[in-house]
Amino acid sequence: MDNVETKKKSNLRRNILDILFLLVVFGLTIYGVFHGENLEEVLEDLKKCDLAILVAPCIVCVLAFILLESVIMKYIFRTLGIKLRLLRAYLYSFVGFFFSCITPSASGGQPAQIVFMRKDKLNVAHSTLVLLLITIGYKLVLVILGGITLIIRPKSIMDAVEPVEFWVWLGIVLNIIVIVALFVLVFMPSVAKWIIKKSIGFLNKVRILKDKDKWLHKTDDMMVKYEDASKYLKDHKIVIFNVILLSILQRLILFFITVIVYWSFHLRGTSIIDILMLQCLISVGADMLPLPGGMGITERLFLAMFAPTFGDLTLPAMILSRGFSYYIQLLISAVMTVVAYILIFKKGRNKE
Repeated sequence: MDNVETKKKSNLRRNILDILFLLVVFGLTIYGVFHGENLEEVLEDLKKCDLAILVAPCIVCVLAFILLESVIMKYIFRTLGIKLRLLRAYLYSFVGFFFSCITPSASGGQPAQIVFMRKDKLNVAHSTLVLLLITIGYKLVLVILGGITLIIRPKSIMDAVEPVEFWVWLGIVLNIIVIVALFVLVFMPSVAKWIIKKSIGFLNKVRILKDKDKWLHKTDDMMVKYEDASKYLKDHKIVIFNVILLSILQRLILFFITVIVYWSFHLRGTSIIDILMLQCLISVGADMLPLPGGMGITERLFLAMFAPTFGDLTLPAMILSRGFSYYIQLLISAVMTVVAYILIFKKGRNKE
């Protein structure tokens, strides 16, 4: 009982620290973006956008972006012989995106999803492998699209990227490191097992984790299924290829929000591909930095890279693009996370 109480207090303390960190970063971001700006002019510029073009399509893009992760999740589980309802997968995706939005480097999304999946009696080994594969696809898309752009170096894009090119290259390098590490975990289960056992030993040594033998035994049981699933994916590389294709579509849908913002101001002259690639490079530059939702750096990169595209409307465009792609996504995901908690934890507890 004492261990349970200690764990609850530790989780509560960590959650409070995450929220405080989020609020501090948000405050600094607001200050950095609006410091020295004429707020009345910004509000007047915001009124120039066409809400009929903007609001509904952007919300559809946010929901489609989240839904596509659910489709990918359901697809991978199905290839492993596990049935998962799409609506259930949708709830897991909302949970993942909510915790990814509020934790540095989106580190809280997958652990939260595993907790919800475990409550639904999904095997932890399978859930972990599926989420690792989704993360690989999610990050690999950024590296592929961003890398191709930086290698081809189209003038229309590179002129805009030049002031912040360092951040884009840094993002690509960091993403590649993470992708390689994830590939090792997915396709070299023995390495994953060694890391887990060493972690258990360390946590036991510093007295965070008790009953080392029990956890090692659990690890052995879990890794049997993990290894089976890993072997299956090795033998069915088409699954990985399909995940990458779906991940490209998923990312482009979210990037398309900036195109909608561009159209809502009745601007013309910049191609859809240029806008999508610039938004991709912004995501590459901000993705791996230890900031919740890439807050702060994403805004600065947008203002620097889209200045030639939006001109005097760059700040209002950033507010709208970021508002839908991050803040509206965060709000919707927060509401649906509460729904997921009620449906999965509360109702499950009542049934028990």
